[in-house]
Amino acid sequence: MGFAFLTSMRTVSSIARGQRTRATASALFSRDALAEVNEHGEFKRRDAAWRNWISSEEGAIYSPEKDRYHLFVAYACPWAHRTLIVRALKGLQDVIPVTYVHPVWQRTKPDQDEHRGWVFGNPGGESLKNTDGKGSFPPAYTNNEPNPLLETRSIRDLYEKVEDTDGKYTVPILWDKKYGTIVNNESSEIIRMFNNEFNDFAKNPELDLYPENLRDAIDSINEWVYPGINNGVYRCGFSTSQKAYDLAISELTEAFDRVNDILHKHRYIAGDQLTEADVRLFVTLLRYDEVYYVYFKTNTRSVANFPAILNYCRDIYQTPGVAETVDMEQIKAHYYCSHTELNTYSIIPRGPGFMNLLAEPHNREGM
Repeated sequence: MGFAFLTSMRTVSSIARGQRTRATASALFSRDALAEVNEHGEFKRRDAAWRNWISSEEGAIYSPEKDRYHLFVAYACPWAHRTLIVRALKGLQDVIPVTYVHPVWQRTKPDQDEHRGWVFGNPGGESLKNTDGKGSFPPAYTNNEPNPLLETRSIRDLYEKVEDTDGKYTVPILWDKKYGTIVNNESSEIIRMFNNEFNDFAKNPELDLYPENLRDAIDSINEWVYPGINNGVYRCGFSTSQKAYDLAISELTEAFDRVNDILHKHRYIAGDQLTEADVRLFVTLLRYDEVYYVYFKTNTRSVANFPAILNYCRDIYQTPGVAETVDMEQIKAHYYCSHTELNTYSIIPRGPGFMNLLAEPHNREGM
């Protein structure tokens, strides 16, 4: 999609704000995901708010350029993980730099409100506790660094610098260094941009994760994998009523079995080649046994007990570039230590050793 080019920084900022999805007046406050539960105890995820597009069309405000954009992510976050995988598969590591935030949520403005969220790493700093003052965590895990662009302590600070009014301070963030603003914070759109718009700079421009001939199949898969599995695990874990949980776990179990049926017949979820649908599914399956099975009570199924799904996960994980995007230590630290109402003392279960299973050979090549 193209936009008339405007040179005024003020004009660009106003356009960026105008293109965002505006939150309703009743929701304009700082919050985290656990606040998105309705009166029936059902988790209802709000849509991302910043939805601008990088385009190679003539006159686009946000054009694809090397080192113009910066990606802010957490290893722990499955939505952010999508963008890391596509960035790696396309070979964009030298084109779009990345900063990884600390996995354990902290108070972002402790002198102002109770919001908790992502903060930047502080190597050499003091150890951290959870937001109830319990546990002990390093000031930085692997690759957790301060913000290299601006003096900010938290992801919330970035949103406030661009006058965000949505109040949901999430990752991933695709940041434009030229205009000093957020381009997009919706992972499904960021991976499409990485796939389509940076081929002039990509090491693997021939790889197409959203090919024309499979788009209907991919869209169809995404339509039920997202609510049933990607968001389904959260609907289970964040439910605050038995009725809401029972509905969510039933739909998750049904979707899991549907995935299993497909993977008995096809190497990949949308057919016989790797697509964005696999990236979107894999990031949830990766976290399933080590986190969701226990923490989100999704224990009707387990990846390790379904050979087709386990070998599928091995296949994706062993695809060149993918393993480097995975940090199970930070994944577990985030989930088990950030939501104190679910795990007050931030005790991290040892787990079944799922990463060891992923390193074993898979049987998918001949499918």
